[in-house]
Amino acid sequence: MTDSIVVKRATYQDVKPWILTKHYARRMPCVQYAFQLLSEGRVVGVVTYGQPASPWLCKGVAGDEYRKRVIELNRLVVSSDAPKNAASILVGRSLRQLPKGLFVVSYADAGGWSHVGYVYQATNFLYTGLTKKRTDIYSESGHSRHHCGDTSKRQPRTAKHRYITVTGNGTCKKNLMKLLRYPVLPYPKGDSRRYDVDNPVPVCDS
Repeated sequence: MTDSIVVKRATYQDVKPWILTKHYARRMPCVQYAFQLLSEGRVVGVVTYGQPASPWLCKGVAGDEYRKRVIELNRLVVSSDAPKNAASILVGRSLRQLPKGLFVVSYADAGGWSHVGYVYQATNFLYTGLTKKRTDIYSESGHSRHHCGDTSKRQPRTAKHRYITVTGNGTCKKNLMKLLRYPVLPYPKGDSRRYDVDNPVPVCDS
């Protein structure tokens, strides 16, 4: 089955409809690299990478010297009828097409969407723990960047599992991994939840 699956570079315009209509955030992130997953010639998933919103994260991964090498896997959407393991295939193959020597961070929403991050575990990301709980400026959309000028209202930001990997292989990858400032912890386990890409509300896996 994997012989019929292709992961190829895509454009911003290629992935935009998928992200705006099928990803639960319904919002475009910063996109520097984009990829499509094709099965039997049909697009069944997309993944994007870009500059993290937080400059503190960029410095925190491996120090100020390496902050420009930090990118985030910021959107991953796979159709409900995609082949088995399509998400991990998409992530794994897209990582191999990125420039070498990058720190790639991704998050699994442990609170709001009950995600564990099994896709990142399957693709050998390192687990570096939960982000701290905090509050953001309130907005009806749920994202602080969308507030309408009233900064007095706050809303909680749920904790997320943080995963990190490095692109490339061999000695270069091992040396960069040694620079990681976050502690590497055992993978979390538990029941994960999925969502229907055509109606993105959490749905328990059966």
